Amino acid sequence: MSDQAKNTFFTGLQQNLDQLREQGLYKPERVLSSRQGAEVVSQDGRKLINMCANNYLGLSGEEWVAQASIAATEKYGYGLSSVRFICGTQTVHKQLEQAISRFLGTEDTILYAAAFDANGGVFEPLFDENDAIISDALNHASIIDGIRLCKAARFRYAHNDMADLEVQLQAAAGKRHKLIVTDGVFSMDGTIAQLDKICDLADKYGALVMIDECHASGFMGATGRGTHEHHNVMGRIDIITGTLGKALGGAMGGFTSARKEVIDMLRQKSRPYLFSNTLAPSIAGASLAVLECLSASTELRDRLHENTAYFRKEIERIGFTIKPGTHPVVPVMLFDAPVAQKFAARMYELGVLLSGFFYPVVPMGQARVRVQLSAAHTREQLDTVLKAFEQAGRELGLLPTKAQ
Repeated sequence: MSDQAKNTFFTGLQQNLDQLREQGLYKPERVLSSRQGAEVVSQDGRKLINMCANNYLGLSGEEWVAQASIAATEKYGYGLSSVRFICGTQTVHKQLEQAISRFLGTEDTILYAAAFDANGGVFEPLFDENDAIISDALNHASIIDGIRLCKAARFRYAHNDMADLEVQLQAAAGKRHKLIVTDGVFSMDGTIAQLDKICDLADKYGALVMIDECHASGFMGATGRGTHEHHNVMGRIDIITGTLGKALGGAMGGFTSARKEVIDMLRQKSRPYLFSNTLAPSIAGASLAVLECLSASTELRDRLHENTAYFRKEIERIGFTIKPGTHPVVPVMLFDAPVAQKFAARMYELGVLLSGFFYPVVPMGQARVRVQLSAAHTREQLDTVLKAFEQAGRELGLLPTKAQ
């Protein structure tokens, strides 16, 4: 490539970046100098109440989780320098796979370096041009990308719309195998998929069901098993994908859990599994300790849902519009992208860490700040956050000013 062509390429990138900044759509990264937790320290030394992490059970910065990671590192080393089928499998990986299977109520589990890889590697080995995949319109990007790698016919149903799902199942009637795939919980809205109705439709039309449980495993359902427990359909879900990087410790790593035949085929043909380094033993060991903790008690899950109910009630009382629901993802709707950015920046100044979300992450005109509750949040912290919401809302004209 000539110097002129290179300059054109890089200049074009910079122009696009400048345009994002001018439109208020540029996403800054907040740098932390502390552990993850309900309270964090920013790079400039400020203490902030953290309301935007996927740290649902508050385990990411817990000392006992860190110590479990250290213990696994001391026993198994820093890494495997290999993929699983060559010389990259240790006993801790098999133990974790067995523990996840017991926790979710499935036969077997396969680990990935990330949940994105789990979704990216699940469709191609299992389905081909003779099959059909019917996907919720708002499914996570990793599901969308995974389906693109597969030759199966693609059908999309309107978000959480059971009538349209049935229409798409009828349209796919001529296909050999049909798979309905949905997020168990949709991370932008906190919407919980109607798995009971989805399973009933799957039975009616002879389809399989797959759910992505990244925003559910560990705290949804009476004992935290997930959305399938929440809807009382454990045993009726054929494929479950999920992450170790949110409620289950917060590091990284993903998994697919299903019947043994499914998992065995993924071990043979799933490209992200075959061609990616093995999950670090430190993560596997810490995740194993987390699952043991969650299997013994629902205390963290219960505290999380108490915090969620309190915050949802109070933020509406102040006067903000939120997406209805019961999930600890609480979208506070601001509708305009630059306003969402300004609001998040003002909250940062007031000591609260939040992020604005806007198109293309959410639909045009649906900009918001997304609050994520944690079991680690104290009532005092939540009250401080609510006061900051009220102050920022009045300053930016989103709430009426108080009478003098």
